[in-house]
Amino acid sequence: MSFPLPPPMRRALELARDAASAGEVPVGAVVTLGDTIVAEARNAMRGSLDPIAHAEMEAIRAAGARLGVARLDDCTIWVTLEPCAMCAAAISLARLKELRFGAEDPKGGGVVHGPRIFAQPTCHHRPDVLGGIGEAEAGALMKGFFAARR
Repeated sequence: MSFPLPPPMRRALELARDAASAGEVPVGAVVTLGDTIVAEARNAMRGSLDPIAHAEMEAIRAAGARLGVARLDDCTIWVTLEPCAMCAAAISLARLKELRFGAEDPKGGGVVHGPRIFAQPTCHHRPDVLGGIGEAEAGALMKGFFAARR
């Protein structure tokens, strides 16, 4: 049985496709407050020459600025790929209520794989995590992007 993707994940996938078109690793992120998108971003490391311009980092910054807060307690972040350790730590520090992501990242993930940031005793805030939302499409974007570069 197939379920329709929630609008924020559909938008994150669009942003990931935009990133790929710009030569960036195809990751998109959307921050919502209730049903409202308050911020969105795509990977921008190459274009900005900024190694921490991951989609999640950019979306978290934009959401905080738009809402005028440093803590995004009632917000959800939707990401096409399992966040890396840096982004998982930022999600925790921003106190995001929920993390929803598409494809797992066995090589670079920091939530389900790798350091499992939210499972560490030093992690002070753990969002509710649900992966696999749009997993097939997100995974296909990543595989296609890297296959074209080999």
